Amino acid sequence: MNDILIWLTDLGYLGIAIGLMIEIIPSEIVLAYGGYMVSNGSITFIGAIIAGVIGGTIAQLFLYWIGYYGGRPFLYKYGKYLLIQKHHIETAEKWFEKYGGGVVFSARFIPVVRHAISIPAGIAKMPLLKFTGLTVLAIIPWSILFVYLGIQLGSRWDHVENVAKTYTTPIMLGAAVLIILYFGLKTLRKK
Repeated sequence: MNDILIWLTDLGYLGIAIGLMIEIIPSEIVLAYGGYMVSNGSITFIGAIIAGVIGGTIAQLFLYWIGYYGGRPFLYKYGKYLLIQKHHIETAEKWFEKYGGGVVFSARFIPVVRHAISIPAGIAKMPLLKFTGLTVLAIIPWSILFVYLGIQLGSRWDHVENVAKTYTTPIMLGAAVLIILYFGLKTLRKK
């Protein structure tokens, strides 16, 4: 895994974008290594963020289009090749049905659901512009956080998962609260 990461990041900005597009290595690791590259002067902070946002957005658009054009049958048959299990799809669909399109933003901060939520958004034919906007708005702070942590950790960038828990736990709780508030407001509007 380390060899793949180093090969990708040797490509600089393009490697970060590709790393987030194919998601063989978790985005947190790719972005933290990008932060390490910023700390040693190989790339710039803004460039690393832009590459992360572009790569992360393209990955989610790909999943959206699979849901939009292929639907559930395609995903059940071929999802395993994209590391998407049937239960991931079903969990994300339940979230999407329960909370609506607004969940596309907040679900990006919750493990498992964050990648799979794009699929039911595509299946539900959510407007592409709205989907892309919410996705980009969520990927920007995620990219900033992990590039920043990579800068702070420097050569110890590979410890990012331990350090990140301090930040990601409150973020996940905040995302859950946002989803609850969104659902509550939606319910009040219906009444």
